[in-house]
Amino acid sequence: MRRRRFLALAGVPACLSPMAPLRAAPGGGSVAPAQPAPALTLTDTSRHRTRFTELLQGQTTLVQLMFTGCGTVCPAQGLLFATLAGRPRPQPARWLSISIDTLGDDPQRMRAWQARFGLHPSWLAAVPDTADVDRLSEFLRGGPVRPGTHGTQVFVFDAQARLVHRTADNPSAAELEALIRRYAGGDSA
Repeated sequence: MRRRRFLALAGVPACLSPMAPLRAAPGGGSVAPAQPAPALTLTDTSRHRTRFTELLQGQTTLVQLMFTGCGTVCPAQGLLFATLAGRPRPQPARWLSISIDTLGDDPQRMRAWQARFGLHPSWLAAVPDTADVDRLSEFLRGGPVRPGTHGTQVFVFDAQARLVHRTADNPSAAELEALIRRYAGGDSA
């Protein structure tokens, strides 16, 4: 709320705020060679601090960047992750929503945001340390990004905590299910 009030007083439209989503370049696709996840720590909705790589180890994980104060694309992304996390499938998958608003989002807000769409044990939410937001965003998106921005891509990690795929913006549920089948089946090298 502070950011919106400040922007309003400064005369900056919300759509031009530094937290407005930035559309990623069209496309996406396999990351070759697969890239190991960066060493950073996230705080989950239970206030546990966990290494990013530990959250990714052991099964295919789909990651999205978001923030709870977003009223445009983030609610749709949250609903997509909640819906897919609740579907039965032969290949296990984990879903991870990571906030890029470390000053506005805390574990309690993240948990409340998730609850709006339906909690599921395989859908996690976490906040990185403020110093790690830009580094994480640049790693996921594959290059420099304007600080405090995000797109609507989903990032796929294999069971060895390696980034193996970047979707285009706004991937469909069918596309994400196909990626789970592909990478959970061992086709990530």
